[in-house]
Amino acid sequence: MSKVLIIGAGGVGTVVAHKVAADSAFTDIMLASRTKSKCDEIAKAVGTNRIQTAQVDADNVAELVALMRSFQPDIVINVALPYQDLTIMDACLECGVNYLDTANYEPKDEAHFEYSWQWAYHERFKEKGLMAILGCGFDPGVSAIFTAYAAKHHFDEIHYLDIVDCNAGNHGMAFATNFNPEINIREVTQKGRYWENGAWVETAPHEIHKPLNYPEIGERESYLIYHEELESLVKHYPTIKRARFWMTFGQEYLTHLRVIQNIGMARIDPIIYNGVEIVPIQFLKAVLPDPKSLGANYHGQTSIGCRIRGIKDGKERTYYIYNNCDHEVAYRQTGTQAVSFTTGVPAALGASMFARGIWRGEGVFNVEQLDPDKFLAELGERGLPWVEKFDIDLEL
Repeated sequence: MSKVLIIGAGGVGTVVAHKVAADSAFTDIMLASRTKSKCDEIAKAVGTNRIQTAQVDADNVAELVALMRSFQPDIVINVALPYQDLTIMDACLECGVNYLDTANYEPKDEAHFEYSWQWAYHERFKEKGLMAILGCGFDPGVSAIFTAYAAKHHFDEIHYLDIVDCNAGNHGMAFATNFNPEINIREVTQKGRYWENGAWVETAPHEIHKPLNYPEIGERESYLIYHEELESLVKHYPTIKRARFWMTFGQEYLTHLRVIQNIGMARIDPIIYNGVEIVPIQFLKAVLPDPKSLGANYHGQTSIGCRIRGIKDGKERTYYIYNNCDHEVAYRQTGTQAVSFTTGVPAALGASMFARGIWRGEGVFNVEQLDPDKFLAELGERGLPWVEKFDIDLEL
């Protein structure tokens, strides 16, 4: 039985709060963010008196330490901003608290993310007898667990891995992002990158694209972008010859994105406006729709999975494992859209795996280093059922 501290009160934090409150593995729950009123709204929506709330600045290690020492959680679920991963990890080390997040660290002044900063914490967590679980959302997260499951049960060697992420939903807005606009726009406008024959290959943003067919959805144009789980997966599965990540974008979304970039609103460096320093992308975030507000009018499905080719018993085989999530079903369950739902459910389940002693270790771990079987056995029960297809045309 564990006490859990959830940091972050956006759409993903909302889903995590709902799922953790329904899980008997947790005795006490604290939800904290910079704005306590948001936490109070979520606690009220969950409809249980199990959730306590607090205000904390996740950029401030001293504030985090004070909260952790007061509440004394066994594990922190970090669903705040990727900029704040390291401050939260520092506070966990100081207070002897285990850690889980859904996205790797990203410096605030550079649109660049990699695991090296967090991997560097391995020895410190190990020395303290603590566990840090990195990237336990959907992608990264379930995408890596799908890969681990495939490697354990269906392949002797994985040679080609393509992670495919389709959002075929419609929220009715001219332009909106499905998670934090600042993080989303930084992610999808950077250069593409994929792994091939032992080296990283860099591409221009959205340079490589092709139509792919998604179950129950049909054909959608899919764009090669860089995504963080590629870095850890090629490290932990050295037989991989090529690893890529594909995401769908509609033409209207891409047109808006180009305009935002062309007029300088995607800039992450500060400018002076009327004597006040502002960051254009942070101002843009303030005027765009809150991703959490999209759920009420969202229709359609997401489809995220892994298309894998490799060798089993000396023969080549193909394998496709995926989940489809319906925006309307997600909204009925948690008041959020499917993108938040698919990230929050695995985070809550991963923390539960730790709380029940199923996932345990000392140091820093990516999720593919942990046993995938029991996680996937419960994922469907918690709202994200998955499907396997064997020896089919992967289109890639």
